[in-house]
Amino acid sequence: MKFAAIDIGSNAVRLLLSKVDSEGIEPVYEKVSFIRMPIRLGEDAFIHNNIPPEKVSRLLKTMMGFKYLMDAYEPLDYMACATSAMREADNSDEIVAKIKEKSGIDLNVISGRKEAKIIYSNRIEKIIGNGNSTYLHIDVGGGSTEIILFKGKKVFAYRSFNIGTIRMLEGIVTKDDWNEMKKWVKKVTNEHKPDYAIGSGGNINKLYRMSGRKDGTLLMRKDIKELKKYLKGFTLEQRITKLGLRPDRADVIVPASRIYHSVMKWSDIGYMHVPKLGLAEGIVHVLYKKHMDNYIN
Repeated sequence: MKFAAIDIGSNAVRLLLSKVDSEGIEPVYEKVSFIRMPIRLGEDAFIHNNIPPEKVSRLLKTMMGFKYLMDAYEPLDYMACATSAMREADNSDEIVAKIKEKSGIDLNVISGRKEAKIIYSNRIEKIIGNGNSTYLHIDVGGGSTEIILFKGKKVFAYRSFNIGTIRMLEGIVTKDDWNEMKKWVKKVTNEHKPDYAIGSGGNINKLYRMSGRKDGTLLMRKDIKELKKYLKGFTLEQRITKLGLRPDRADVIVPASRIYHSVMKWSDIGYMHVPKLGLAEGIVHVLYKKHMDNYIN
């Protein structure tokens, strides 16, 4: 069974083409192709509450390209979701209509709460093989951070905070914003002590690779702290030329490391799983479940 997921984020727009093998006891999810376009809708949406014509044009071209790829792939179903930047842009309804007109793609601008629910649909505890532990899932994007506290199928708490890497670069995250997230994290993790963190998002995947940890091993909180200090020792240009980071990763990775480290510190967690799963993968899980529910019924 083939599915497609589109994630229109504040930093980049992504298309995931995936297939699911349901012959075994548990379904097996396989990533067939993943395309990422760094359009940075959040730069304008968070400052001016508007996405300018040149970026709307780039987004439309990207979505038209994605539609051709999906037509070639022939998925059973697809879902396209937009997050923080589109939530705050006053012209988001107009953009959604243009995308539908030009590409035929139905785009859903989802709430932070819905975003957290879709990310949770990945059921990561099955992948990392321990349903008896309590996890704090931290997903950092350009416009928001989603945090989910859960054990197995039981979700204790989840929230979306308007603290993201693009917002931090633009200087629009206040001390009150940080204090609100800190207070909430401390409260929920005091009630249900997490054993591990789970990190998702492009930045934590990159930090994990930079740490030198072997695939499948845990990332330590001190690793993130040391990497944050290491990265801050380079200028933006040096991160690109000397460290080989993409230009659209070289600036956001520093504020991202601060968010991940801060949340782990507030919740007194020393270790993090980095399974490389986020919103797009969650969309595939949602689509698969929808398909199976319809098949059964």
